[in-house]
Amino acid sequence: MRLSDFEALTFDVFGTLIDWESGIVEALRPLTAQLAEPPDRDRILEAHAHHESRLQALTPAKRYQELLAVVYRRLAEDWGLAVSWHECLVYGRSVGQWPAFPDTPEALAYLARHHRLAVLSNVDNESFALASDKLGVGFDAVFTAEDIGSYKPSPRNFDYMIGELARRGIDRSGILHVAESLFHDHGPARRAGLAGCWIHRRHGQGGFGATMPPEDAARPALAFDSLADLVAAHRRERAG
Repeated sequence: MRLSDFEALTFDVFGTLIDWESGIVEALRPLTAQLAEPPDRDRILEAHAHHESRLQALTPAKRYQELLAVVYRRLAEDWGLAVSWHECLVYGRSVGQWPAFPDTPEALAYLARHHRLAVLSNVDNESFALASDKLGVGFDAVFTAEDIGSYKPSPRNFDYMIGELARRGIDRSGILHVAESLFHDHGPARRAGLAGCWIHRRHGQGGFGATMPPEDAARPALAFDSLADLVAAHRRERAG
């Protein structure tokens, strides 16, 4: 399997292009700073993953900003803290402040010269718009959870994306799905018949951070520690 064989690269955004774990931990500081013994980073992320994934499954039509507000309230309850709904909403809107990984803009600019680029993201349209300024490129297509009415790992999200790209002349065999999350992305992408490229942003760390553990241990055939490493491999292919 060669990177240059694919017509389109489809990207998860939060966790792959945007450093959502750092963004989550920083935006939760108003809560964790109140605790006499704050949980460590991974425990914060694991608690967040639990509440987020449950709410995404139970309320699939809820906009991501509003869903995050409920996550904030659930975490406050877990930690015995009182919060106002305004504070919850502030957390929901923090998505636009989460930083991009340092290699993201340059990598996307390079890849856009060789592939059509699309987004399949578990956020609402406003949140993606706030984040997109940090990405540095325009995408050929953007598919959000708000558009589709469900959240990954629902197969509906991948079916919708594959169908829309097919209308634009891109067969699923020409799509490479690029993502960090084995739970949200690579399991359902594989079941949908898509090739996958794992950007293992959490390399060298244990656990799964802000995502739930995947249903199986299968890993995509292509895997890199960063987008910069993916671009380096792409350049080598072209040079070869």
